[in-house]
Parts: sequence; C-alpha cells; structure tokens
Amino acid sequence: MNAGLASGAAGALGSSSSSLRLVDETAPTTGAAHGRISLRSAAYRGGTDMRRGTRAFVFLIPMLGALVAMTTFAGAAVGGSSTRAVPRPTRVVKGAGDIATKVARYRVLLGADNGGEPVSQPSGYREISWDSVPEQFARPNLLPPDVFNAPTAPRARGAVLRTPGTGVAVSAPPTNGSATALRFGDLNPTYPDRFRTFSAEQLFSPIGSNVVNLTFFVPGTTQRAAVRGFGAVYTDIDRAENTAFEYFDARGRSLGKFAVPPLARGLSFLGVVFRNAVVAKVRIKYGNHALGPNDSKRYDVAVMDNFIYGEPQAISP
Repeated sequence: MNAGLASGAAGALGSSSSSLRLVDETAPTTGAAHGRISLRSAAYRGGTDMRRGTRAFVFLIPMLGALVAMTTFAGAAVGGSSTRAVPRPTRVVKGAGDIATKVARYRVLLGADNGGEPVSQPSGYREISWDSVPEQFARPNLLPPDVFNAPTAPRARGAVLRTPGTGVAVSAPPTNGSATALRFGDLNPTYPDRFRTFSAEQLFSPIGSNVVNLTFFVPGTTQRAAVRGFGAVYTDIDRAENTAFEYFDARGRSLGKFAVPPLARGLSFLGVVFRNAVVAKVRIKYGNHALGPNDSKRYDVAVMDNFIYGEPQAISP
C-alpha cells in the first residue's frame, strides 16, 4: 500500500513535467510573438500541474506517516514490547461476622498449607497467625520487618513487613514478663474491648502509621518473589472506604484495590486470588489513623489477625 501511494505521488509529479515538455515541443516555430505566447502558456500550464502534484504529495504525507505508525505499533504488539494487559483476579472472597467458612474457602483455593519450612514449593500457601511471635518481638517492642522470612523453620514464610511509620508490632502474649496489656491495650486502654481475635491471642498493626507494605521473597532467602493471592483477617473496621488492600506486580503496576467489608467491634475477611503468581507487593491500609486515639466517628482504627498468601514463587530477573 505504501508503494502504491508513493507511486501515485510520483505519478502526479511526473505528469506535470510531461505536460511542460509537450507544450514546449508543440510551440509554433514561426513568429516570435507566437513563440512567447506559447511558452508563457506552457509555463502557466506546467506551474498549475506542478502545484497540483505538490498538493497531492503534501496530502499523501500524513497518510504515509499514519501507515508507518500503524506498522510500528503492530510490530511492537507482535514483538511483545508493548505494555501487557494488567492481570485481573479470578476470585475474591470476603465477609464479615462469622468468617470461618470464608477463611477456609480461601485456603482451599490456594492449596495445601506449606508451613514455615525454608523450602520453595510449586503451589500451596503460607500463613502467619502472630501467635508464635516470641515475647521479645511483641509489645512493648517492635517486630523486626523480616522476622517471617527467617532462614530456618518455623518462620521461613517469605514475608517482609515495612511501614512509613515507626515500625510494625504484634500485641503482647497472654503471659508476658512486662505485664503489657493485651490487644494493644498498652497504646490505648479501650482497645482490648474493641479488638477481637480470629486465632487467639495476638494481633498485628503498624505503629505511627496506618499503612503496611508487604513484599514477598522465596522463603528463607533474599530472592524476590510473587504470589497468587493474599488475604487477611481484620478486626474493628467501621467504614469500608478506610480499609483496603492494593496489589502490585513486580513492575510496580497496580493490580487493583479492594475494600474490606466493615464490622465495628467484629471480624472481617478479604482474600483475592489471581490465576498466576503475579502479586509482588501488597499495600495494606488500616482505618484512617494510626493506633493511639479512641475509635470514634473521626478516628477509625483497625488492626489485623491472620495473613494467608500463595506460595512465594521466584521472580525472574
């Protein structure tokens, strides 16, 4: 098609020069005046044809440009250099109140429980219940961000937890030498009455922020990984718009943001599953304020219990 258009343009220009030659060759040879008139007429006709040819050529330039752009785009798509479509989830499991069946269903969707062994598995899931956190890593202390990516069992679970705030924390165990109040009661004495547990007794939350960034690794290593899905239990969500998960792939593209069902003083669950292991990071939002103030119409504070996520699969460099 490009060759045909170019040929048409060349033909338009060629016809103008041909017309000029024909006029010159047929100009009268007797009489100077006639010669001048014929030459002037030839020049006029030649110029008119030339302008027509030029206009045709100018008109064709944008068409040729569009064809080149279309060809380039098609080549990029075939070659794979164009932006790939963002993966979408295949299942979303959510509920509030009695969430036991929702959690069980989500586990089944991911496969078998792979525990905390530092061995990569082709499928299944890992789970963090927080109840196995040693006392030295619980309140009033902060939790090391990589405590659940240890090189040995039972904490080789491929999860690293960071926050823009002071740090991340797990509430104190029922028996602790510092007599620290349970369920973040050391931060606010009203919290133990508001925060319920799914698996007794410890809960998880950022400190100094209401955001946690969860990244995945091949369990027990520093090799970045991605998972098929992530789900978790929340406690005391007052408003859905304040609490959500946002999933990201290894390139930092958002795979979607999903709100958690609210239930004040109760439990909520949200779990999302993708066809393949594409989730490299999850941004978790806890209410609209960091722990500290009383839960109220102005401040919606929330914390979390169990984390459940697909077996981390190594991301190719």
